[in-house]
This record gives sequence, C-alpha cells and structure tokens, in this order.
Amino acid sequence: MVLSNRYLNLGERFYQRIAPAPVAKPALIIFNHDLAAQFKGSLSTLDDAILAEMFSGNQLHESCQPLAMAYAGHQFGQFNPQLGDGRAIYLGELTRQDGGVMDVQLKGSGRTRFSRNGDGRAALGPVLREYLVSEAMHKLHVPTTRALAAVTSGEPVMREQFIPGGVITRVASSFIRVGSFQYFAAQGDYHSVKRLADYVIERNYPELTQLDNPYLSLLESIVQRQARLIAQWMQLGFIHGVMNTDNMSIAGETIDYGPCAFMDGYRHNQVYSYIDQYGRYAYNQQPSIGLWNLTRLAESLLPLFDDDTDKAVALAKNVLDQYASHYEQAWLAGMRAKCGLSACADDAEDKALIESLLDLMADTRADFTLTFYYLSQLNTQTDDKDQALHTLFTRPATIDTWLKHWRERLRLETHSDSERQARMQSVNPIYIPRNHQIETVIRAAEDNNDFAPFHALHVVLQNPFHYQAGKDNYLLPPKPEEEVQQTFCGT
Repeated sequence: MVLSNRYLNLGERFYQRIAPAPVAKPALIIFNHDLAAQFKGSLSTLDDAILAEMFSGNQLHESCQPLAMAYAGHQFGQFNPQLGDGRAIYLGELTRQDGGVMDVQLKGSGRTRFSRNGDGRAALGPVLREYLVSEAMHKLHVPTTRALAAVTSGEPVMREQFIPGGVITRVASSFIRVGSFQYFAAQGDYHSVKRLADYVIERNYPELTQLDNPYLSLLESIVQRQARLIAQWMQLGFIHGVMNTDNMSIAGETIDYGPCAFMDGYRHNQVYSYIDQYGRYAYNQQPSIGLWNLTRLAESLLPLFDDDTDKAVALAKNVLDQYASHYEQAWLAGMRAKCGLSACADDAEDKALIESLLDLMADTRADFTLTFYYLSQLNTQTDDKDQALHTLFTRPATIDTWLKHWRERLRLETHSDSERQARMQSVNPIYIPRNHQIETVIRAAEDNNDFAPFHALHVVLQNPFHYQAGKDNYLLPPKPEEEVQQTFCGT
C-alpha cells in the first residue's frame, strides 16, 4: 500500500505528526476487496494476518507519513476553537486505477494532542456500525466515506464499562471539513485559510482553478454538493445525528457515522441521537442546519472573495441564497422518482401530493422504507396489492384517499405500470441498516465474539433494491420490544 501525502506540504500548523499506537492482538473482521481493487497495488493478495497488522496501525508501509489533522467546529451551535483528530490518524493518499487519489484514515488508532480527555480508541460497536452504514450508503448511491477494513484490537476500551475495541479504515475524497477552515479563520490566519482553499481546489475541485474568483466558486460548488447530499438523506429517512461543522465534509460526502440512524416509523422531527437533547439535528432540521453550516464556511472564506468586506459579504450571501433552490430541486426530483412521477406536472402540486403522504405517514408512524417500497408495487388501478400498504396505516381509508389522488396524477405519465414500477424500485430500497439489526450485530460481536450476524447483514445490504428470497427478517421493521429509541456516539 504505497501512499503519498501532499497534506504535509501545508505546514505544521495544519497537523500533528504522530504514528498510530499499536494494539495488543489485532484480528481482521472484514476487508473490502471490491474497494481495494479500485487502487493500484496488491492489497487483495495479502493474507488476513498481514491485513490486520496494517489496518490496526501496527505495521505501516515505509511510504506512510501519518498525522492528525487540526480543525475547529461548532458543536450543537457552540464554537470550539480546537478539536482535531482525537482518535483518527490520516495515513495519506492512495492512487486509484484511473489515476485519481483518495485519502485513507485509521479511526480508533490512539491518542493525539487533539484527544483532550479521550482515549483515542474506538469501541467495536461503532466500528461495526460505521462499516455497515457507510457501505450501505454507497450501495444506496449516496456520496459517502467508504470502509476499507475493520479489525478488532484485542484489547478493551472503557466507556460505561470495559468493552472490546476496534479500528476502522476509512477512505474519502477528502477528510477536510468546514471546521478545518474555521480553525484558521478563528485565529485570523487567512494566509492558512488561503493555503487550505488552494489545496482543496487542487485536490477536489480542479475545474475551478482558472475561474476569475475560484474561492467564491469553491463555496458555490460545496453549497451545491451539500444541498444534493442532504436531499438524498431526506429521501431515505436518514438522520445523521450530529451535524456539527466539524462533521461536514467539503467534498459533499457523508462523513462521521456516529449516532446516525435510518427511520423506522416516520416522524417529521425524529431524533435518535442521545446527545441531541433539544432536537437541533432532527430529521426535518437537517436541510436548515446544512445552510447554517455552510454560512459558517462562507464566514471563514470571506477575505478570499474580495478585499472589500461589504462586497465579500454580498457575494457570499448571493451564493448562500441559492442553497434553498438547489435543495428543493434535488429533493423534489428525488421524491418524484420515489413516487413514480416525472417532471411533467406542476411542481407545487407534486410537492403538495408528496408532503401529504408524509403527513399521513407521520400521523400513523408508517414505516418510511416499506411505505415507498410497497407503493412501488402498485398498479394504476386498485387491486389486492394495495393491502400491503394498508397494513402500515392504522386508518386505511386515509391512504386510500391519497392513492386515489396519486393514481389520478399518474394519468399524466407515459410509462406502463411495469416500466414505472421498475423505475420506482430502482430508487426505493427494500433493505436498509435498521437500528435494531445493527444492535443485534453489535451485541453478538461484543458479547460473544460472534461476527456471523455482522457478515450476514452486510451481504444483504450490498443489494438493497432487489428482493432477496429468505431474507424477509431484514426488511421488516422492529417489533415493539426490538425498537431502538436512542443511538450513541462512539466516544
């Protein structure tokens, strides 16, 4: 695994050079052969013992120059001027077969100077959660960090009690966050803000290099990517859980899968994260928080837009004002696709039809994923297939009224039932990483050192849009006694 590290060229203000702390007895849980095949080198030919040594941090290639990145961030609205990689270590860049590069990072690899009171380690449960959810998101066509490997550390970590530890290896287009720019802006160090912006443009947005105002165009590009990303979250019922500015990637990828969750029963303001006591990052708050975070990014970049502060503010405001339009367009296009509608009707009427369905789902807490999956099975005429959808609603008459309006709207479409159903089924998953299933996986691994449930769930999630015979237990929502009410961060 030969690595390069251009981030080192930014200077020591940007990082701490530090090697991963060795673990006692690493053992490989899983290695992502499909992802590894995208990179140059021969990772997939190595045996499990060597892979465990590499992806625990015990044995690094001689080309590796590890470091922990510095950044700041707003955490639940409160600014912390110094956060940084407290339990993650950046290894460098891997070159893809197509010539591009991806960043590689170990998470759970020991203390850094940014750890504060943390131990720098990761518990096994959050490692398994991040592996499952990030790889599921990739298969759901959502931009995301990827999981390359997961290992057990062979030593416990202390949380509420001693539990097994692990390390996950993540790959991303970038690990730079909004908080990375905030770190230097808060110090008035706009020379470093500019250096970081130039690095990001060169690495992630090279098409902006020749533009008249590449820094403003950088903000515009990030705004567009983030709006589309959050629209995709909303279309899948995904709740990030901790949308701090240090958890927002400038590459427009989902990053930092802590107390994240996919909704079971629909609720507009659903919260799972234990630490989100006031619902700041509730499901329906995610679009507005996206704009809030992007506004913090714009503030950090202001001096790069124009020497005149008033003009710089006006330029930034104009870009930020476009966020709502980018989000609405992406959300409506995605929700239309989920409902089998094309853009051949009035936007306001289609939006009202979709929102009325969400209101009905909220009224009875209908399962988010199954509602759209069952809808994708229906014909333009009422038939026995409607019954499956009825089972999700305590008042079937209300959904029947909605279905009547939906079928009237389908008359504007030109596709046959089978064509429309196929299109709907290509965007409405059957299988998602349900909270209770992930909890079952974690309990088996932490309590019994049994990874069979993890592997079984992972295999199912690799094919989320196609029915898999004999796997009905993976598509069903939790029974009342199985329902997970809260999810937790890994620290």
